[in-house]
Amino acid sequence: MFLNYIKIAWRNLIRNRTFSAINIVGLAIGLATCLLISLYVLDELSYDRFHAKADRIVRVIFRGSSAGGRINESTVMPPVAQTLHRDYPEVLEATRLRDAGSPLISYGNKTFKESSIAFVDSNFTQVFTLPFVEGDPKTALTQPNTAVISESMARKYFGNASPMGNMLTLKSWNTTVKITGVMKDIPANSHFHKDMLMAMAGNQEAKSPSWMMSEYYTYLVLPDGYDYKQLEAKLPQVIGKYIGPQLQQGMGMSLAEFRRKGNDIGLYLQPLTDIHLHSDFAFDLSPPGNKQYVYLFSVIALFILVIACINFMNLSTAGSSRRAREVGIRKVLGSVRQSLASQFLIESMLLTAFALVLAYGLVLMALPAFNEFTGKTLSINLLARPWILPALLVFGLFVGLLAGSYPAFFLSAFKPVSVLKGGTFKAVPNRLSLRSGLVVFQFFIAVTLIAGTLVVYRQLSYIQHKTLGYTKEQVLVLPETWLLGDKEAAFREQILQDRRIISASVSGYVPAGPSNNNNFFVAPESNTAQLVKTLRYDVDYDYLSVLGMKLAAGRNFSKAYGTDSSGVILNETAAKTFGWPTNALGRHITHTDNDGTRRTFTVIGVVKDFHFKSLHEAISPLVMVLGKNTGTIILKVNPADISGLLTSLQKQWQQFMPDAPFTYSFLDERFANTYRAEQNTGLILGLFSGLTIFIACLGLFGLAMFTAEQRQKEIGVRKVLGASVMSVAALLSADFLKLVGIALVLAIPVAWYAMSVWLQDFAYRIELDWWLFALSGIVAIIIALVTVSFQSIKAALVNPIRSLKSE
Repeated sequence: MFLNYIKIAWRNLIRNRTFSAINIVGLAIGLATCLLISLYVLDELSYDRFHAKADRIVRVIFRGSSAGGRINESTVMPPVAQTLHRDYPEVLEATRLRDAGSPLISYGNKTFKESSIAFVDSNFTQVFTLPFVEGDPKTALTQPNTAVISESMARKYFGNASPMGNMLTLKSWNTTVKITGVMKDIPANSHFHKDMLMAMAGNQEAKSPSWMMSEYYTYLVLPDGYDYKQLEAKLPQVIGKYIGPQLQQGMGMSLAEFRRKGNDIGLYLQPLTDIHLHSDFAFDLSPPGNKQYVYLFSVIALFILVIACINFMNLSTAGSSRRAREVGIRKVLGSVRQSLASQFLIESMLLTAFALVLAYGLVLMALPAFNEFTGKTLSINLLARPWILPALLVFGLFVGLLAGSYPAFFLSAFKPVSVLKGGTFKAVPNRLSLRSGLVVFQFFIAVTLIAGTLVVYRQLSYIQHKTLGYTKEQVLVLPETWLLGDKEAAFREQILQDRRIISASVSGYVPAGPSNNNNFFVAPESNTAQLVKTLRYDVDYDYLSVLGMKLAAGRNFSKAYGTDSSGVILNETAAKTFGWPTNALGRHITHTDNDGTRRTFTVIGVVKDFHFKSLHEAISPLVMVLGKNTGTIILKVNPADISGLLTSLQKQWQQFMPDAPFTYSFLDERFANTYRAEQNTGLILGLFSGLTIFIACLGLFGLAMFTAEQRQKEIGVRKVLGASVMSVAALLSADFLKLVGIALVLAIPVAWYAMSVWLQDFAYRIELDWWLFALSGIVAIIIALVTVSFQSIKAALVNPIRSLKSE
């Protein structure tokens, strides 16, 4: 019996090739899109879950607030790990990681600049699941100047030979480390990615008792089933016991007084598995994910799958009149409804199987481009992951049953007398049927996505064209010039001889892209009651001119003034925060260093506000000081011969530093990269919108086909009575445009609310103009009209004799 069902199903598919192809393609696109998004979502949710103790590990973070803004830091003070492990028995293990920058490392005649280096405590490889290929994870990092490297790094330096016991030279630090272990490469779905872990025992700063500096990522292992919130509730005791005395010594005020003045600081805990999607830190071990996008894409995947199934139902039921006589004859010959439903379900499952195979092929073709957009390395290798094939089969079975159940029971319910008398199944054409409701739902989603795409692109355009307060065009950034050491100044002077370079500044603080960061607590006029959190920029005499920043008052730093070493330039927001919106010049601010030393600075200028953070954040108080800067050279260049200039700079760099690669970036590119996630989201959202509209149009096409077949005799009568082709087409199209109109009424408020919520994440954003949503509606109406008109005009052109000859 089952084989007979398969044979009949195959014959029906072959007989209606075009109809079946449309059905398969629509469902395949929906399945492929859902699979792609599912791969992305599953990857985002899988971060750090491969560690055996993942559900027991928490990270200690530092949060606070003061005038000038909030403090959110993923690093804490050197003594935190040891103190919590000693004072709280529920802390079973504590370990730390400190980023080590990007040193030059050599072995023999091989030299590379490495950026994935960190100091870690000796138990780090036991807290985290980092399988060793060689060496003992318990003892590999107990001695100073030892290191564990990844398999990739081992191959890069040693080829196929064992690296154990060999020495690597860190040329930037003039020291060596002994390799005592080789670990497998850290998986991509980890919040930290390091190729070399060096023993913390060799880092003297790690032994500091200071609670006023924070550079250490600190992790705790808690008992199985223990609620981390219980430990977090005890952490205020740590602040009072350890930070309080040092705060009194450094700032001259008690912790209680510090808090009475509106300030606050505290240690908090963050579960390891929450780090990737629930972090809001400016600087972390890796860029965080965005939980809002995970939710958004999950909803889109669900909607596209549902729309594809709706499309399948509509196309299946649209062709029901063609098989009405078949159903009637089968029933007269003794077929029961259950066997008929089984027949149609088998056909649905066969269509779904073809669609699933096609969807898998589409996913394989689309994955490279999708990975480029998302910055991931997703794969759908059936052999690498044994669970994928069964999951796909179950997924296909579920979709087949979901999409085929309604057509199966709908078709099997035909009454033999009705269908054999007229040869078709009679339906009520003007009632808002289930199929009509499904089309409304399809275009509700389509219009919502169109409106969302338009808002995203307009916001991105607003960001790209917003006045930033500095010039980002024709600005070339040479990062990591600290590698030159004491040759950096000579390199700067030499390249300035090139006429294509207009001016140059040396500062590690760049207003776009990766930059130095430095919290700077200052008191206006030595009034510690008004302590303000600011950011400090260490700049040189040429910084403002190179970046085209304008002064609102006062002057720039100048070599003509010997006292400028104790001078500062405030941004307008800092002047307002200090209470000096118009009279900041000549005022004083006081800063207390970690060792208790107080320094007083005199305001010599006020720079106009400029955006040195993402436009997601409002401009915060900023203080510029004249300092000895190294690390980055910022160049204002003539755009006439950029390629020639870069070639010349590379040659000169290699003369000074032949072992280190020459790297550069343009400031406008760094700015654009800040919003790369939003840009990619806009592209993906636009693509998904297009796919949704395409699938929705297939559903609309199916319903138009169904209606035309049901009303063919009415059309024939109207044409005999003198109706024109255009009037008949307009009559048929009007019903569908009403459905789209209903979808518009429902979708526009939802789209407006959703995009209002999305825009709240930007401190600087566009207004939601009415025309954006009107345009979305017009686009949807035009697409629907084009889709329906084809079938309507085709039906109107049919010879009325063919429609009426059976009457």
